[in-house]
Amino acid sequence: MNRPFLKMNGLGNDFVVVEARSESPFGAFAPACAEVRAIADRDRGIGCDQLIAIEPSGRAEAFARFWNADGGEIGACGNGSRCVAWLLMEASGRDEAVFETAAGILRARRVEGHTVTLDMGEPGLDWRDIPLAEPMDTRNIELQVGPIDDPILHTPGCVSMGNPHVVFFVPDVATAPVVEVGPLIEHHHLFPERTNVGFAEIVNRDRIRLRVWERGVGETKACGTGACAALVAASRRGLTNRKAVIELTNGELEIEWRESDGHVLMTGPTEVEFTGTLP
Repeated sequence: MNRPFLKMNGLGNDFVVVEARSESPFGAFAPACAEVRAIADRDRGIGCDQLIAIEPSGRAEAFARFWNADGGEIGACGNGSRCVAWLLMEASGRDEAVFETAAGILRARRVEGHTVTLDMGEPGLDWRDIPLAEPMDTRNIELQVGPIDDPILHTPGCVSMGNPHVVFFVPDVATAPVVEVGPLIEHHHLFPERTNVGFAEIVNRDRIRLRVWERGVGETKACGTGACAALVAASRRGLTNRKAVIELTNGELEIEWRESDGHVLMTGPTEVEFTGTLP
């Protein structure tokens, strides 16, 4: 017997989701890096940005484990977590879900239909939270791309949303050098755990256009934690309000950095594409 999976996406950021909570003839789900890469391969595998396993938890309804397409395990995935939350709510018949990730306990509620609001908790803003290789003010870190006297990108902000993000502010996101610069910054020595790289255009105080180079994946159609990081980084500089719509390649997310408790809330859609079995 082959293990079943569910293919889902949040704004085109797509996932292969495996139920690994109940005892079954399949045993534990512990894929090696090569197996994750094979599943994520869009030419010869199923194809996805991330692989997700829903596992047992002693602290919540379930534990969600995430792997990037390159086979590396990660602590957080915003769009993927919304998909997990929707599945848990569908299974329980309730409009709320509480589950565990490597980044901590997450809480979610159904807004309507397939739309879910996820409480991502507080962002990490200290240089050690990102982490960076040396102490810096994460509002404006000392990093630039291009000539010293005329850089094309400079002084980005840094935020941890359970995974590391660096956010450059650009005049036009459509022409931003995402593919050229993204992999260079991802592997920059300043980021010992590598980093996700955001390119954000401030449209107005309530709207940001965003493209993201995801660590271990490449440019994605949407990145939930990247949208959260962009709003927090922009708000810390006074460029936006604490609540804004983030325009991504495949749609929009509503992000709020709540003032009352410092938590970041992300609201957006989920979609089920198809079911199948792992080869």
